[in-house]
Parts: sequence; structure tokens; C-alpha cells
Amino acid sequence: MFVKEVTVENQVGLHARPATFFIQKANEFKSSIWVEKEERRVNAKSLLGVLSLGIVGGTTIRIIADGADEQQAVEGLIKLVNSGFSD
Repeated sequence: MFVKEVTVENQVGLHARPATFFIQKANEFKSSIWVEKEERRVNAKSLLGVLSLGIVGGTTIRIIADGADEQQAVEGLIKLVNSGFSD
């Protein structure tokens, strides 16, 4: 299991379009991936799950992956978040 925290800096947070990019990226990996905000954890490959967290700009989230490519999955998603979802 590989876990890392990242702060979502873009103004709209993880809503609609950025969430779609996030889910598409998560689905590139074989590992099970979750997003955690405070005490809630959802499947990072589920659009409804990610949207249900209500992640706004300035929110710190935890990205958790478990599987063969867990480290690459977490690092790839953090890179996407840090890019402001421009990749």
C-alpha cells in the first residue's frame, strides 16, 4: 500500500471536468486506488464517488493505492493534481 497527501490548488477543486481527468488517469493503473478526504474514502475510479467528496480548491486529500503499480498510480495522480488538471 502506498499513500501520499496532496493539496488541490485549482479554484474549482475536483468537480466535473477535473474529476473526469482524475478518474481517467486512475483507470490507467491496475492497482486499487482510493481518495480520502477527512474520514471519507471513495474509489478513485468512480466519478460519483469522487464528486461526492465535494473537494474544493485548497482541500488536502490523501491518495491511496494498493497493487502492482501502486507507487506509479499515486505519483501519476499527484502530478495531475499539481498540474491544475492541465495534462
